[in-house]
Amino acid sequence: MGNYLGNPLAFLIHTAFSLYILAVMLRFLLQWTRADFFNPLSQFLVHITQPVLRPLRRIIPGVGGVDLSAVVLMVLLQAVSLSLVMLVYGVTPRLAYVFVRTPAELLALLFNLYLIAIIIQAVLSWVMPPDRYHPAQTLLYSLTEPVLRPIRQIVPMIGGLDLTPLVAIVLLQVLKMLVMPPLNHVAPPLI
Repeated sequence: MGNYLGNPLAFLIHTAFSLYILAVMLRFLLQWTRADFFNPLSQFLVHITQPVLRPLRRIIPGVGGVDLSAVVLMVLLQAVSLSLVMLVYGVTPRLAYVFVRTPAELLALLFNLYLIAIIIQAVLSWVMPPDRYHPAQTLLYSLTEPVLRPIRQIVPMIGGLDLTPLVAIVLLQVLKMLVMPPLNHVAPPLI
């Protein structure tokens, strides 16, 4: 398929799959951090992911509180997304490429998710008073606290200013810069 139609179609496939993988990833992370299950945003994530996860859970049990069916679903969806995009560009999907590129794409999404969540939480703390009962703020706190807590124990507040989000963003970006290039070298991104 030519670039004229191929690029938009590849973009749509990549975006649709990435958004659903993001929903599954958020559900997995919020379960892992024991976020409020009755939060309306948690319920939304459960509602849109449950139809696909329910059958997988019958086959793939959780282990030690880790929802392996969600992990398998993310891997399968990412592999299908990569294969479809390759087909759109007229490339026969290669199992070796998909096998290496899938974890790279999922790690990139995870890094970006945490970077964006920490930035949003920091901005919200500047412009809105803390609201313990706001659904988005409580989920952001549940999601980011496992990353911020260890840093908060090391980095003191300076003049009443919490620099923990800034330090976390810098550390996550450095980690991303160390982890992603080797993966991108072995299996370069398609898009």
